[in-house]
Amino acid sequence: MVCLVSRTGRHLQRYNKGRRLVVGCIPYRFKGEEKGRANNPVEVLVISSQKGQDMMFPKGGWELDESLTEAACRESLEEAGVLGNVEHELGKWRFKSKSHGIYHEGYMFPLLVTEQLDLWPEQNVRKRVWMTVDEARQVCKHWWMKEALDRLINRLLEGELEEEEARPSS
Repeated sequence: MVCLVSRTGRHLQRYNKGRRLVVGCIPYRFKGEEKGRANNPVEVLVISSQKGQDMMFPKGGWELDESLTEAACRESLEEAGVLGNVEHELGKWRFKSKSHGIYHEGYMFPLLVTEQLDLWPEQNVRKRVWMTVDEARQVCKHWWMKEALDRLINRLLEGELEEEEARPSS
């Protein structure tokens, strides 16, 4: 059962030295039908901001009653309507919010999507779009999310090379 209401308010919000802590995911999947990563293009899921003008990856506040990965899963569910496997952290970034003028620390994770829901909490205020990595890099508004996307793609490419090297030669 999926909760169809997003968390609201900041009473459980985590801060570090005055910086709001936020957590996000880059939801991704392999487009091809073949098993494994080789030769399967990666698609990523971007969402619109609540006001609908900017595109980004799901992210939001890390709250006191959850782990980093639980927050990442919750944000992906609430904002993008996807479930999946959270993978190893891509990194941590410090940035200033343009809308509120406060400083944040943002953590990003890859989320290998296993399920896309038809109903999700923010479906009436956000659009979601699967796109290529290059398209996502062009439309994503946050520099730090673009860096996280580059780290994800580099990690996937390294994994693909390791898979090829492990295969027996003919």
